[in-house]
This record gives sequence, structure tokens and C-alpha cells, in this order.
Amino acid sequence: MRCEVVAIGTELLLGQIVDTNSSWIGEQLALAGVDCLHQVKVGDNLDRIVAALRQALERADAVICCGGLGPTQDDLTRYAIAEVMGVDLLLDDELADRIATMFSSRGREMPANNYRQAELPEGAWAMAQQPGTAAGLVCPVGDKVIYAVPGVPAEMRPMVLGTVLVDLRHRAGEDAAVIRSRTIRTWGWAESKLAEVLDPYMEELDRTGRATVAFLASGWEGIKVRVTVKATTAEQADAVLDTEVPAVAALIGDPVFSTRDEPMEQVVLDQLAAAGLSVAVAESLTGGLVAARLTGRPGASAVMRGGVVSYASDVKFDLLEVPVGPVVTEATAAAMAEGVAQRLGADVGLATTGVAGPDELEGVAPGTVCLAVWLDGTAEAFTVRLPGDRDQVRQFAVISVLDLLRRRLARR
Repeated sequence: MRCEVVAIGTELLLGQIVDTNSSWIGEQLALAGVDCLHQVKVGDNLDRIVAALRQALERADAVICCGGLGPTQDDLTRYAIAEVMGVDLLLDDELADRIATMFSSRGREMPANNYRQAELPEGAWAMAQQPGTAAGLVCPVGDKVIYAVPGVPAEMRPMVLGTVLVDLRHRAGEDAAVIRSRTIRTWGWAESKLAEVLDPYMEELDRTGRATVAFLASGWEGIKVRVTVKATTAEQADAVLDTEVPAVAALIGDPVFSTRDEPMEQVVLDQLAAAGLSVAVAESLTGGLVAARLTGRPGASAVMRGGVVSYASDVKFDLLEVPVGPVVTEATAAAMAEGVAQRLGADVGLATTGVAGPDELEGVAPGTVCLAVWLDGTAEAFTVRLPGDRDQVRQFAVISVLDLLRRRLARR
């Protein structure tokens, strides 16, 4: 069973709204074992919507249209579907009464243009789920089908889960399958390095068809390695993943920080909790971002003592007892890590200092960052050169210092 997604709305093309609906629908199709090979966006133009639908139906067994079911003149989805089906639009009295009741229950009179939302292509029917005035549509086109759902996520999702996926699984019959994925998170290697290391294994997977491996560069979240399996049942898929995910992680080695799609801060918090250690953070360059990432996760209160944003040099010298001198050095980072641990009574101290943008510190290149971990009475400090603009450098510094702590704890 192949399905395509057509997202409708000029605002999507203009970048005024980010199309999160298509990605969510794609994920649900994968979980249901339905192949989604194409997703397209098209503006509010009848001819272009019709063309997009016809092209999608040539390639796929089903099409999910998202958006364009409102009551205004630029909501053209139902008209485009009727043209593709070669039928007229007919007013559904029951649906019109349902929409009118929604208005009257709020003490409002239904505007006349809302009757458009009760018009269905002949031969189509409305979905049972209807959180708003826009009804979802199931529209047979020969032995294929077009589903139309609203663009509002809170209205669209119940329809996809309650009608679209159920109907697709029914149409797939014995050909229905289950697709499962698990994500391995890494930090420290470029995507090209990961691909080089995994290339022989990926070739083997291609030959056997056991699974597929794909990469997703996720900025300061690291590079994600997705392992995907298609099987007859969820149990069969999970059994394959139970074998393949550890094998892939073992080939990558130390850059892997999670095989359960966890962010770095959660991994570090779990390590600290397991070891019975508390942590404090001293931040210059990152200005509190490390502490925010840690305290944003469940369980942080069990290990997080607090943090100091020692942005000004005199705060480093006076509060953290850093020796007076240059502030973007490994020695400064080490002293900050020890100082904040001592000041806040923590077992572990983390520190960041550096230069995020141009003209911030004469003689020091932008992206120069010094990171440190103090643990068991010993500080480790490193200097890294991080790419990107000011925000990117700061965010890369956050995951880098957390990874430094992860590795130190793993060796402990």
C-alpha cells in the first residue's frame, strides 16, 4: 500500500507556517506499515491542486490532502477533489445540521459560507471524527482513495488516527505490514565518518533486506542514526531491531550516547543519578544554557545543585576564585569547574568559557571554546573550535561539555 501526502495552502509555500502536519502523517503511515514515497506542497490554486492530486494518484494507492477545508473562498480542496473524481458537489443536510449545532451550542449563528463545509463530492462521505466545523472526507476514486483532512493539527490528528489509518489497513488487507524505527544518537563524528564506518554493514543490510540505516544531521542535538525494519507484525519488527540496533551502535562505538533516542542531558542526568553524584555548572560563554538543558529534564532536582553565570571576568575571579589572567583558557575553565563545585557543594563541576562571535575578545578566534569537568578532585579541560554563528557556537558548546561529562563518568 502506497500513500502520498499533499499539503495545501499558499502560506506553506511562503514559509508563514511550517508544515509539521506532513511529517507527523508520514510517521503515522510508517508505523501503520504504509509506504509514503512522496510529500508535496501546493498553494491555494484550483488547477494546481487538481494537477497535484492526479499526479499523486498515478503513483500511489491513496492520497491524504491536508488543509483547504475551511469556509472561505481560498479553501478549494473539496472542489479539486470533485473535479478529479468527475462528480458534482452535493450538500449533505446531516453534516450541515451538525455544523450549525456547533455554532448554536456556542450561542452563535452560523454564517452562510459555512454551508460550503457541508458540501461533499458525490460518492464521498464525511469522517466520524469532527472536532471543528471542517469535516474530514473519504473520497473513492476508482480502486483508489483520497482522504481530505483539515490543516489544524488538533482537528487533523483524530481523523488520521480514527479513520484514515483504519481504512488504509483495511484496504491493504493481507499485504499490511508494520514499520518500526529506533534512533541511535551520536556526538563527535561527522556524518561522512559515520557513513564510512557503517558502509560495509549497510551494504550487507541492503543485500539481506533485514533493515535499513539512515542518517539525520540534527545540529546541536548531534547526528541521529535511524534503523528501520519492515515486518508482518510489531513483534517481528522489534525482534530484528533488538539485534540490529546494538550491532550498529557497537560499530560506531564511543560517539554513541543513546540507543533510545534520548537527548544528551537526559543521559548525563541518568549517569549522575546512578552514581549518586550531584552537579553544579559555571557558565560564561553559554550564559545559563547548560543549566537550562539539565533542569529542563525530569529528575534533574535529584542531582542538580545549581549554576553560576560568570559572564563578567571579575565574577570569575571574585566568586569562583579563578586566578586573574586571560579568561579563555583551559586553566580558567578548570578553575571555574572546581570553583562552582566547591561554592555550591557539588560532586561534579562543569564549566564553559570562550568566544562566540567576532570582536568579542581580541586575539581569540570566534568559535574558540574551553570546556572543563571537575570530578573526584581532578579537572579535565579541553579547547575546541566550534563552527557557526553566535547561537550555534553556544549551543554546540552545551552538548560538547555535556558529552565531556558523559565520557568522564563512563570511565569512572
